[in-house]
Order: sequence, then C-alpha cells, then structure tokens
Amino acid sequence: PPERALVLCVDEKPTIQATSDTAPAIPMQPGQAERHTHDYVRHGTTDLFAALNIKAGTVIGEVHRRHRSVEFRHFLATVERATPAELELHLVLDNSSTHKTALIKRWLLRHPRVHLHFTPTSASWINLVECWFSILTARQLKRGRFRSTQALEAAIRAYIAQNNADPKPFVWTKTADEILASVAEFCQRTSDSYH
Repeated sequence: PPERALVLCVDEKPTIQATSDTAPAIPMQPGQAERHTHDYVRHGTTDLFAALNIKAGTVIGEVHRRHRSVEFRHFLATVERATPAELELHLVLDNSSTHKTALIKRWLLRHPRVHLHFTPTSASWINLVECWFSILTARQLKRGRFRSTQALEAAIRAYIAQNNADPKPFVWTKTADEILASVAEFCQRTSDSYH
C-alpha cells in the first residue's frame, strides 16, 4: 500500500438466517454427539457488511436488514468515520453491482481519500475478509440458535467485539513467489491432463 494509507478488505455476508430448532437439543453425553432436530424455524435474515484491516486483524462491521447500495453507502460512511482521517483508505472489494451505483460514485467524489480496488469478476473468494467470514460462521453462527434477527445481530456484534479485543491478523506462510510457483505447477498439471 502507499505510504499513509490503510488497506481494508470489504465485503458483505448476505442473508444470514436466524433459526431455531423445533424441539430442544439433546445435549452431548459420553460417546454421543449433541443432537438437533432435522427441521428448524426461520425467524428472518440479516446482512453483515464488514471491513477487515489486514495489518491489524480488526474488523469494522455493520448489520442491515437489506443489501442495497443505500446500506453499502451507509457502511462506507461508517468505515470512514472509524478510521484515522489522515490516512487514505484503499478498499479491496468484489464487483457487486451495489458497489458501482450512481449513489456510490457520488459518495466517492465527495470522499476523495477513499479508493476502491475491485477483485476480478467471480473471484471475490480471493478477498481476505472471506476467510474472516468463514471463521465467524464456524465459531459463532453455525451452531448458534437465534429466535430473532435481533439475537442474531447481537451475536454477530459480540463476535466482532471479541475479535477486536484480541485481533489476530492473517499471516501468510508462503512467499508470493512460492504461491505463484504452486499455481503455475497446478496449471501445467491440469492443462497436460487428457480427459
């Protein structure tokens, strides 16, 4: 990143479901896993907008009931307020249509310190915030039972607060050259196959 700049990975995790079981869970016992009913009751959905600070491991997050450019613009304003004003903001995000509307373009013109960098089409998985979403899902959402969207949103906010109290930035264990060599080897192997 340029000097005096902050890089944030930004994305949305849409339609997170607030669900609960139709009957109480049977608790775990020696030799037996916890059991839940096969069916569930839906209590609504929420969308999570998140910006991961790749250097610090902290997250700026906001939940909304809808996923439109209006909510995204609101989130951009939240990100701008939550970051040091003297730093330029470089946001890595996917090519979602909500990121490119006239509303967003006008907001960006009024906030010149914010720069958007889009991942290639259909490659939002390379955005590091997706890894953080996976961890959030595994640790907070997957086994959670939420009887309302408010309870779900409270759990998400609690996880973000817990993450930010003891942030753990992602650390690459391979160099860029090692990763590119591995990709080149894979491409060579797959292009030489005869199926």
